[in-house]
Amino acid sequence: MSDAQPGRDAERQPTFHEAFAQAARNAGIGQVKPGETPSGSSLLRAIGGVRGLIESILPGLAFLVIYTFTKDLVLAVVAPVAVSVVFVIVRLVMRSAPMPAIAGLLGVGVSAALALFTGRAEDNFLVGIAINTVCLIVLLVSLIVRRPLIGVIVGLLANDPAGYRTDPAKGRVVLVATWCWVGLFAARLLFELPLYLAGETTLLGSVKLIMGVPLYAGLLWVTWLLVRAAYSKPASDPLTAETTESTETTE
Repeated sequence: MSDAQPGRDAERQPTFHEAFAQAARNAGIGQVKPGETPSGSSLLRAIGGVRGLIESILPGLAFLVIYTFTKDLVLAVVAPVAVSVVFVIVRLVMRSAPMPAIAGLLGVGVSAALALFTGRAEDNFLVGIAINTVCLIVLLVSLIVRRPLIGVIVGLLANDPAGYRTDPAKGRVVLVATWCWVGLFAARLLFELPLYLAGETTLLGSVKLIMGVPLYAGLLWVTWLLVRAAYSKPASDPLTAETTESTETTE
């Protein structure tokens, strides 16, 4: 019986809390470490490094350039798929984590399939619009139930799940940060949806590139600064309050 116990422990499946925490660490926002001073290199790591940056931008740029100059739907959607396949192969050859490239290939592939199926170039952006919509809904729901998503994620990363609910300063910070992310996804939809409905494919592709990685990186940086301000010295406030109260009593 005792010999089997270590095996069972090793094979124990992670709890939902542990799985969610690991997913947060693996995500870009997982690089927003509470208390750490943000830097250009850490921000670059958060968006996947130089390779991740290229993998995020190049497929969309390839579609935009090819479709703008040729108006050939098949060529415009197949080229990004080919580029994404190359990214996967490069990662496999270099023995680096292939999942980011595979996820990118899946998204590009589904987008291309939709555009080819409907014959409408603007449908190449339908998956991205759907993802933005889902993210916006999730963020708004988290605010409605008073569990701001940024607070949940940062709480897991800081091993302080209830911190934003018990500390007013942390609560305000994660609330503001969550609303900022709501603003990002809402702004994307505000600009992209009218262009999609109007069939303005070239403008839609340009807006998607501009409001993609650049805005994401900028907001990630702002989130980092906000979180650092609230989480850098979690034990200092009670001590300061106690010292202040003691001084006032003495006076």
